[in-house]
Amino acid sequence: MSKILIVDDEVHNIFALKAVLKSRGYTIETANSVQEMFGKLAQGINVALILMDMMMPEIDGYEATQQLKQDERYRHIPVIAVTAQAMSHDRDRCLSVGASEYISKPIDVDKLLIAIKTCK
Repeated sequence: MSKILIVDDEVHNIFALKAVLKSRGYTIETANSVQEMFGKLAQGINVALILMDMMMPEIDGYEATQQLKQDERYRHIPVIAVTAQAMSHDRDRCLSVGASEYISKPIDVDKLLIAIKTCK
């Protein structure tokens, strides 16, 4: 089983994603902020993939993804950007900061599952 780290400041989003992914056999870890994510990674949790909400307070997903990709300890971890911003330039912006894939909200579960399989 692969462990996925969901980073989102909205507990309802985490709850829904966690339920869907657990039902598909994934192990889930969660973080409510970028700071919490980096704390968990520094503690040594082993994750195969990060689902990153791009619109969070303080440090947003764009900056967090850039920081991950600049850190040799974490740059190998694929990041799927999850955002309510669904314009073509939003996808380009997510990919330009290092995201491997982009999923817009509301999340299409089938598209998410395909993205997860192609990013691992």
